[in-house]
Amino acid sequence: MTRTNSVDRALRERAEAVIPGGMYGHQAVGLLPEDYPQFFSRGEGARLWDADGRELLDFMCAYGPNLFGYGNPEINAAYVRQMEIGDTLTGPTALMVELAEAFTGMVGHADWAMFCKNGTDATSMAMVTARAHTRKKTIVMAKGAYHGAAPWCTPRRVGITPEDKANQIFCDYNDVASLEAAVAAAGDDLAAIFAAPLKHDTFIDQVLPDPEYANRARALADESGALLVVDDVRAGLRIARDCSWSTVGVEPDLSTWGKCFANGHAISALLGNNKARNAAAHIFVTGSFWYQAAPMAAALTTLKLVRESDYLERIDVLGLRLRDGLAERASAAGFGLRQTGPVTMPLFLFDDDPDLRKGYCWSSAMLERGVYVHPFHNMFLCAAMTEADIDLALDAAEGAFKVLQGAAPTLAPIEKLAFLLA
Repeated sequence: MTRTNSVDRALRERAEAVIPGGMYGHQAVGLLPEDYPQFFSRGEGARLWDADGRELLDFMCAYGPNLFGYGNPEINAAYVRQMEIGDTLTGPTALMVELAEAFTGMVGHADWAMFCKNGTDATSMAMVTARAHTRKKTIVMAKGAYHGAAPWCTPRRVGITPEDKANQIFCDYNDVASLEAAVAAAGDDLAAIFAAPLKHDTFIDQVLPDPEYANRARALADESGALLVVDDVRAGLRIARDCSWSTVGVEPDLSTWGKCFANGHAISALLGNNKARNAAAHIFVTGSFWYQAAPMAAALTTLKLVRESDYLERIDVLGLRLRDGLAERASAAGFGLRQTGPVTMPLFLFDDDPDLRKGYCWSSAMLERGVYVHPFHNMFLCAAMTEADIDLALDAAEGAFKVLQGAAPTLAPIEKLAFLLA
């Protein structure tokens, strides 16, 4: 039976009156299937409850911030203790120094850290630091890579001028020749090579980094005097306890972090080596809430769990269980389901589904069975998940494949999605 989602519908109607478009960003109205909730009431562990009280096993993990479970007691206790002492003060507490020490102690290339709030803050700081260090302008990036929502990097062009996107040259991810051509086109004006930890572009299969590509990016940066930046906002701590490119033996000069290193509390970071220290010390970046102490307390506890628990190994095992089980069930149902990327950050796309009709139908059927998946964005596993959760998801998937077998899938809102494909 299809749910009415009456509370969610009422909230949408109210939102239309006071929020442009009714919603914005990655949850904008129309991007997800029509039956997906826009509003949620609470989260616990690996589960969300929508505004109508429906319980959902959540494979989006708040688009990444949930690493150890919604409302993790140990992390939240640290946050609350600090809130009771002081949070937003005229300046930072000692926790800022402690967090910088802890983070740089974990990340191989890092000698210093600066903290901010969003991933876009961190990537923008990296760009400015690179330009300050080199006194050059041009940034080389991979086509389709997401580095944030500021005018210089937003995927949507509405309200953006050509000048906002100036001094950028694009290459194809994992294509050494394309990377070399982009660097050559920059000439003697190359400030930085920005690299995603893996190819995690929207709507297309994820691809892990080719070691040859990663090492060539490192060499080209060294040869030109530019800085190599790895944007680990999305993948940080989900592939390695170090920077993600440590898995291919490459250390960047700068790395950007966010989402999960405080388990959902608002903080992000720019980490760098001593080569870039002087430049970072002379740029002007700030925010009224960048010194907040409570998120730093949460981050210290999260990093302690990262160091001392087997969270990464456990979610890797769970991810393999999910991947193998979905492959078996999709094949039995007669569908080609491509599962790409790290098993801790899975993406599901159907063969012969250019307009996402199959993906939207299947995702809606999963939702109806209490499992929240995404039809075109990579997902995330968290350490609060269990084998029983994975088995629940596999049972839901089996039922969802049966729905898809007998369905005439409706058109996904490709016109709404077009800007992401641009």
